[in-house]
Formats: sequence, C-alpha cells, structure tokens
Amino acid sequence: MIHLQETKCGYAAPSHSEASTETAGGRKARKEPAEEQQKDSYSHWLMKSEPESRIENGVDVKFGIEDLKALPNQTGCWDGVRNYQARNFMRDMRVGHQAFFYHSNCKEPGIAGLIKVVKEAYVDHTQFDKKDAHYDPSSKPENPKWSMVDVQYERTMKRFIPLSELKKHHLQHKAKGGPLKGVALFTRARLSVQPLSEEEFDFVLSLEDADNQI
Repeated sequence: MIHLQETKCGYAAPSHSEASTETAGGRKARKEPAEEQQKDSYSHWLMKSEPESRIENGVDVKFGIEDLKALPNQTGCWDGVRNYQARNFMRDMRVGHQAFFYHSNCKEPGIAGLIKVVKEAYVDHTQFDKKDAHYDPSSKPENPKWSMVDVQYERTMKRFIPLSELKKHHLQHKAKGGPLKGVALFTRARLSVQPLSEEEFDFVLSLEDADNQI
C-alpha cells in the first residue's frame, strides 16, 4: 500500500505493506520467524504498489510508476512494508539490483516498468509516525523492526504486461516446464516484495516483445 508523504528522505515517497500483516487499523503483523534460512541469493525483484487512489487511515495510498517518475531524481524510499519476509528480502537488496514495478490492487494489475535500488536497507521511520498509515506501536526506536530501501525509476515497459498474461505463462510452465513454473507472483502472491531468479526476470522482460504474447 502506498501513499505520498513528506519523508525524512527529503522528498515525497511511496509506502507499502501487505494487507494481511499490517499493524495499523487493528490488523496484526506476522510473527517473525525464529530462524531465517537464506537458501538462494537474488539480484532481481518484483515490488508491488497501488496506482489507484484508496484511502487508508485518512491517507491516500496511491502510488504508481508515474508518481515515482515525477519525484526529484525519480527516486523514492520504499517504506511501509510490514511483513517480515518482505522486509528481509529488502535487506538482501544491493545497490544496482533491478526490480519490476508492479501495479497491484487495481483494475488491471501487472508489470508497469523497471526500477533499481540506489540505497540499501535502513530504518523505516514511518513505523514511529502515529499519523502514518503504517505506524507500528510495537516497534521502538532503540530496536526498530522495519526497514526500507531507496529505488529509482529506470524506464516504463515497452508494453504493460498484465497479471492475466503472466498467469497463463505460469500455468503453462507449471504443466510443461518453464521459467515461471515456481515464480513467487503466484506461489507467494501476498508478498509485496518478491524475489526473481535471473531466468524468471529475463523471461518476463522478454514478454515486452509483442511476438512473445500468448
């Protein structure tokens, strides 16, 4: 979930969280696993954001790729993530990693563009802001729970790649084999920050070409 706000980054920025794990509005955050096992190392990601207006706790959470593009230096901090697995994925991100900017919770969800990480994980200040939609009263400044990264707009996709098309490829690959057979967009769908293997990333990128449409 995303909203425009003045932040300690020095510019308006997007804010994100998982609908099932928020602490704001009376919903509970997922309990942090006692042990995290990192089996894979990723350098490509998919990051979800809402491009259409929706009010949450008095704040419009709208933030699409055009909003990121309009920010100073086309850069914003990816704040508001309130899911431990998604947070940990952001902590794994390194400067230069690429991500798909995915439009979610909208009329036509799908991949809208490419962004890159320009600052690695640091403390998400919105967790301490009582006026923020993603305020977490259980998180303390001396032991903050939540992190964020800074991302920069790279480009809009040559064509928008809708979720419906990605699902067709996923089902086809699941049945017959292919790069998207286990893609997190369908196997870990609730996460707003998802890892992609290089093979998955390259295949999705190839879908920009009209000839690769199903």
